[in-house]
Amino acid sequence: MGVAVSWTATALFAEVGSKRMGSLPLNTVRMTMSLSLLLLTLWLTMGVPWPRFADGATWRWLLLSGAVGYVIGDYCLMQGYIYIGSRFGQLFMTLSAPTAALTGRLLLGEQMRPLAILGMIVTLSGIALSILSKQDNSVRLRLPAKGVFFAAMAGICQGFGLVLSKIGLQHYDAAVVAAGVSQQAVPDGALLPLPLFLSIPFAATMIRAIMGLAGFFLLLAIFNRDWKEKLNHAVHDRKAMWCVFGATVFGPFVGVSASLLATQYTSTGIAQTLFALTPILIIAPAAWLFHQRVTLREVIGAAISVCGVCLFFI
Repeated sequence: MGVAVSWTATALFAEVGSKRMGSLPLNTVRMTMSLSLLLLTLWLTMGVPWPRFADGATWRWLLLSGAVGYVIGDYCLMQGYIYIGSRFGQLFMTLSAPTAALTGRLLLGEQMRPLAILGMIVTLSGIALSILSKQDNSVRLRLPAKGVFFAAMAGICQGFGLVLSKIGLQHYDAAVVAAGVSQQAVPDGALLPLPLFLSIPFAATMIRAIMGLAGFFLLLAIFNRDWKEKLNHAVHDRKAMWCVFGATVFGPFVGVSASLLATQYTSTGIAQTLFALTPILIIAPAAWLFHQRVTLREVIGAAISVCGVCLFFI
């Protein structure tokens, strides 16, 4: 539930920021801020400013997760916000639940019940009800096709990236056991007396954020010859920077770390079901902040989509 609330706040901040500075500069600055916060957090909770006890397998799986979930997924999500806004962007994030379930089945052997197919149909039906309309005896998109594509890709990448993260966390737990350290113990040199199991999700998020920063910086340099000017303009836009800070705190720092903690102690599908409440939570604040007209059709579509996610994991 904390993840759902955090991602609601992140989406609202990110929509404003991405429209002011563009998705690549926003994500580059956001990952830089996130890494700074995570370095400080690990120094306080682990005694060192890097992912302590993480072995090679942990780094490989979490870096791969960062490439899929952050670099591809977040880029598509911010692009989606530019074209269709955060409210509809978050609606497409319900696709992460069936994606996570299918990927968890293939890579982790997690159980997928017969209701999964019904849940997938209901989820897609809810999205379709919100974004399609009938005009002149034909069905048409009510939203820009580019925005729909980017938002759908973001949802798929988030679900896939979450499963890759869970595999990375499993390797992290094994590495801690191999080091002979209890997850209930406070690491040597830690300034805050927190047990290790609470710090591991932040350490895993840091590994993912390293890939995120490297990937976004590379994309920014490739697609923009004037990338230095774009970054300079971005960091001098005070309103945009406050939005990036908010998106950072509630996104890569709190939200993602909490999502990894959630998936560590429950199945990927159950975690994604609770995360999927964001499209419902975001309706009221988005309508109030951005003066958007919300139709009953859109509210019902979002509710149906979330119900589909719930069915997927009953």
